[in-house]
Amino acid sequence: MKIGMVCPYSFDEPGGVQAHIIDVAQHFIDRGHDVRVIGPCSPETPVPSFVVKGGKSLPIPYNGSVARLSLGPAVDQKLAQFIEQGHFDVLHIHEPNSPSFSMRALKLAQGPIVATYHASSSGSMLLKAAAPMLRPLLEKVRGGIAVSEMARRWQVQQLGTDPVLIPNGVDTSMFVAARSKEAPASDGVVRVVFLGRIDEPRKGLQLLLEALHIDRSRNNRSDTEPELTVDVIGSGTPIDTPGVAYHGKVSDKEKARLLGKADIYVAPNTGGESFGIVLVEAMAAGCAVVASDIEAFKAVCNADSDSPAGLLFRSGDSDSLQQALRRAANDSALRNRLANAGRARAVEFDWDHVAASIMRVYETVADGSTVTLEKPRDKPLSVLKTARLQANSPSPLHGAQGECEEDKE
Repeated sequence: MKIGMVCPYSFDEPGGVQAHIIDVAQHFIDRGHDVRVIGPCSPETPVPSFVVKGGKSLPIPYNGSVARLSLGPAVDQKLAQFIEQGHFDVLHIHEPNSPSFSMRALKLAQGPIVATYHASSSGSMLLKAAAPMLRPLLEKVRGGIAVSEMARRWQVQQLGTDPVLIPNGVDTSMFVAARSKEAPASDGVVRVVFLGRIDEPRKGLQLLLEALHIDRSRNNRSDTEPELTVDVIGSGTPIDTPGVAYHGKVSDKEKARLLGKADIYVAPNTGGESFGIVLVEAMAAGCAVVASDIEAFKAVCNADSDSPAGLLFRSGDSDSLQQALRRAANDSALRNRLANAGRARAVEFDWDHVAASIMRVYETVADGSTVTLEKPRDKPLSVLKTARLQANSPSPLHGAQGECEEDKE
């Protein structure tokens, strides 16, 4: 099958949506499909050979974060060439609500189109204002996918579409292997890893630093308690704090190494997440996960099950975070239970399962025609209600009460 994919966010900066697109494209290529990807990307940024570099991007506030998007006539020109030369059986547009390559691709293209909604967008006034313009464009989408129940619910309530629920896939093999190579040392220190941009408040680093200060300032602190140290992975200006080491942006290999030798992965995010890829990576690496109780993380951690894969604390509450971290640090048996449940949970997000569900969507919408440019004289397509596809096996997130845009940094 010839598959075209459109990414709205720049490949110049690491992010969960970008990683998802690269991973699923590579998975399909490895299985004999012909896949091409286009998205914002500077000429000097290294990317896989199947990625068409769409040019530089600008930082634009979007969904509670700052996304690097591309706008302007050059975007339409690059997309038109990509679509015309691709002769795609399916065009898979990620985040069609995003005012960048994706929304423009949906405007320009016609034919077998699939869309994946990653962000919940519940607080986006821009998207709510743009909803009347978006609805006619979304009628072109023949197969809709949401990566979380929260993202699906927003689409249903705000835009009237009803996508099928298929979670993000994660290549867990590197992280599973890292644990055997980098087992935590038994030296009276509990190692914690945080991943996220330092200067992005919703990632929660400041909350974590406050929790560490509270922990070190306690009057009831025991000399026998293990010390907490933190490795911070992510770009931004380091904040000098005792026991905290900053590594900046790192490769996936180095990230896996740091997770492999950690006892705890902490996710103090305060919102704006619709999944939680790095939580799954940490689970695969054998970390005990301590996470805020936002809806996305509750879902990934299977919080309402008999064997939750994470210890949750109140979002935005540094005291609650400190108590959760100290509880996990002091109780090695609890950490082992969380790590074992996390390993089992991570298997459910393996790409073999997730990609098979995505391919079923492609096969459902493909009709033997190819994706073409919509001619100006063409009348709008009639309403094509998004197919409710019944997967052979239930999605691991189906029915979960969970909030989680995954940013890998």
